[in-house]
Amino acid sequence: MKDFVVAAHGSLEKTQTMLTAQPMLINATWDWGGGDFETALGGASHMGRREIAQLLLEKGARMDVFAAAMLGKLEIIKAACAAFPGIHKVAGPHKIPLIAHAKKGGSEAEAVVKFLESLQATA
Repeated sequence: MKDFVVAAHGSLEKTQTMLTAQPMLINATWDWGGGDFETALGGASHMGRREIAQLLLEKGARMDVFAAAMLGKLEIIKAACAAFPGIHKVAGPHKIPLIAHAKKGGSEAEAVVKFLESLQATA
């Protein structure tokens, strides 16, 4: 499991190979210690690895707000923030904030960054 999560931080080829060999890895979680749990999608998301995140989602990974932020899915982020005020302050894997995930999304996630910045400005 750990190797799969690590692979998804940067290697599309290794992620694909491992997932083909063991499809049940798709939602595997690794505990780095102290309750710092991470999935392959979480790793791809905080590293800004859009192509790996999209592969994982196409294969059935569970979408979360951190992946949505990195992928620039503003509608998902707005809905999550409306349903759960303060969710934008919840830390992801390795205590990386939601806005950092959005910033890793580059130009495709600029609208998400601006939205999250607006929430921070009103806090």
